[in-house]
Amino acid sequence: MVKMSLDPVQVMSGQVKELKVAPSSNGDSRGSWEEKEEFDQDHLGLTSKPIPPKPENAVTIAVSSRVLFRTEREQKVFEQKGVEEYLRYQIEHENEPFAPGPAFPFVKALEAVNSRLRELYPQSEELFDIVLVTYNHAHVGIRLINTINHHNLFIERFCMTGGSSPIGYLKAWHTNLYLSADADKVREALAEGIAAATMFMPEKLTEVSQSQLRVAFDGDAVLFSDESERIFKAHGLDKFFEHEKENEDTLLDHGPLKGFLEALGKLQKKFYAKGHRLDCPIRTFLVTARSAASSGIRALKTLRAWGLEIDEALFLAGAPKGPMLEKIRPHIYFDDQMFHVEGAAEMGTIAAHVPYGIAQKHNAKQNTGVRK
Repeated sequence: MVKMSLDPVQVMSGQVKELKVAPSSNGDSRGSWEEKEEFDQDHLGLTSKPIPPKPENAVTIAVSSRVLFRTEREQKVFEQKGVEEYLRYQIEHENEPFAPGPAFPFVKALEAVNSRLRELYPQSEELFDIVLVTYNHAHVGIRLINTINHHNLFIERFCMTGGSSPIGYLKAWHTNLYLSADADKVREALAEGIAAATMFMPEKLTEVSQSQLRVAFDGDAVLFSDESERIFKAHGLDKFFEHEKENEDTLLDHGPLKGFLEALGKLQKKFYAKGHRLDCPIRTFLVTARSAASSGIRALKTLRAWGLEIDEALFLAGAPKGPMLEKIRPHIYFDDQMFHVEGAAEMGTIAAHVPYGIAQKHNAKQNTGVRK
């Protein structure tokens, strides 16, 4: 199993496969906008960019700059030399774009879905809206804006907090999902009822679709509550199976990412309404350690009662998730247990940890034992 750093912004050991994007300061080569050959007509006003939707109408994805881009070098400057040197470094390098981080393919896929939605519904504001959230000082904003333009991303909304917590702003944006490298801020967002996850960079990257957004979810403590997980942790597998059989007609309570799956489902239905069910640019997956015959019925009945469709459901009965995720090739996979996040990352899947439920207390006890 691959070893992951306690600091999510540190890359797992191994050679990272570079994404096929323009050269950037944190990749193998350095580049600047003076070297960019493409002529951006938008800057001359010859073409118009889409107008961002109103937050109350959109599916808002808030992304930390540390997961959208690779900022390990800058983070080291901050940790080793302090904030003033860090700001000076950023200003000196503001014409050098950051390389893509683990959330970059996911954001590109969101924009691909938006393009299809605008074709089918030109006046609709039911779109993904991406907000860049960063603790950085506003001085760093110039480099971030330059990087966004360099990579041809459509991100018009920024939240630069200058070291303050962004959680209050996330609520004001009506955020549907928050992705960050800061596990503490992710837990803070979850406590406020905001779907959130901590992202990591795997040791290798699997190539993902550029035309279809693929999102995979664990079940318990992610889409569903941790009720059943608590039974398993306290009483073992046999008691878990017995509990699920006795309660298969009792709906599971919702988990922290149920609302995000619901938001994806609403956008999917807009494609279905135009006859695009079979070629819908959004596809969702349930990848769970549950057994199908022994404990799968309750999960499926809960999703159906919620009115949510999952495109593919994989019940693995305790088998490793990494190989299945390698075949699915999701842009992001959400799980509440680091064991599964590490297994996914080992196979090249971008995985995000949802620090929610009883598994977090179990992991904390294990970590305490290791420290002792």
